[in-house]
Amino acid sequence: MSRHDLEPRPDAADVVRAAGGWDRPLQTFFAQVFWRTEDEPEEGEPLIWVGTEPGEMLDPEAAIAVVAPHAVVPDDLAARLTAAMEATIGVKDSPEQAAVKRLLFGPIH
Repeated sequence: MSRHDLEPRPDAADVVRAAGGWDRPLQTFFAQVFWRTEDEPEEGEPLIWVGTEPGEMLDPEAAIAVVAPHAVVPDDLAARLTAAMEATIGVKDSPEQAAVKRLLFGPIH
């Protein structure tokens, strides 16, 4: 899995942090945005979290579109996310990962 932590946009005062990346076991890009809450003022809580289902986001630009309104996105992020995905081509799940995926998502995995 790759994860790229992103700085909140200056105009997003309640955003604590954001991230995007590639999740190899789920074969999906993901995006997260964490907002400051009363219970979690420093760490924040992920009020946006997409890319949690197998194959949910197959395009790095889709993940970037989710975080862009809330975080500063480097110009090369799409290329880095694509490279992370391409680096995992042919990598198979460990027996433990395969068992958990079958448990969570059924026998198609």
